[in-house]
Amino acid sequence: MDPDYALFATVVDSGSLSAAARTLRISPAMVSKRLARLEARLGVRLVHRTTRRLALTDAGERFHADVTQILAAMRAAEERLTGIRDTPSGPLRVSAPTSFGRLHIAPALHRFVDRYPAVQLHLDLTDGTVDLFADRVDLAIRITAQVPASVVAHRLTSNPRLLCASPAYCAAHGVPQTIAELAGRALLAADGQSPWRLANGRQRRAIDVISRVGTNSSELVRELALTGAGIALRSLWDVADALADGRLVRILPDWSGPDDLAIYALHPRAPATPAALTAFIAFLRDTLDPPPWGAT
Repeated sequence: MDPDYALFATVVDSGSLSAAARTLRISPAMVSKRLARLEARLGVRLVHRTTRRLALTDAGERFHADVTQILAAMRAAEERLTGIRDTPSGPLRVSAPTSFGRLHIAPALHRFVDRYPAVQLHLDLTDGTVDLFADRVDLAIRITAQVPASVVAHRLTSNPRLLCASPAYCAAHGVPQTIAELAGRALLAADGQSPWRLANGRQRRAIDVISRVGTNSSELVRELALTGAGIALRSLWDVADALADGRLVRILPDWSGPDDLAIYALHPRAPATPAALTAFIAFLRDTLDPPPWGAT
């Protein structure tokens, strides 16, 4: 909006050039110059200037009514925007890995939506890597060792991983006693999860995995492990319940995934973080710290 519109409204509301100059903290001469420039650009006289006061022309009265409405609408828009920043409200699009979202976000989600009813939350569950910018996602929960420099990352918790299999598989095929014995076993991994990187103190091994069943689903890998199809490298958050009740047992307990992987909340950089986004990150921290699946 032309700044001279606001100057014109101030002149009318103040009743004189000098009063408007004091309000705007500029000289009366500058107020007069800018008002004359506005009139010249519009091609109409807006104000009759007399020695005692200012009087609006007919065109000036109509223009003042329009400008007043425009300025009021702009103030209302700014207030709405400020409200979005200060009070959790408005649309919020979140992405999370399928299994993780189903197991550890969904059961707690009622607490967030009950507390912030003005937030229009949309939660996408996908095992693909979303593009925060192209997919117009406000926040992504991502399990990664490398955080892109182009986003803001909030570390939520660690992501321990371990080898496991069902008791039925171990009874039928025996329990591997060394890392080398994995080469002769049925291994299970989703697409893109090979090689397995394993650590034992300072020792490091990379295991090339040809999965007994090819799949793009981590959830299917978990089900295959539970039903005795082979050995899987799984995150503790995914199998803690099955380990606790004996449906899975740990294989080669001295070996695990290295501790570089962690669970993050990522969002695009912005001059100001919307209140809804800040509130959801706080909800995630409250839900995941300490992690509900316990420690290794």
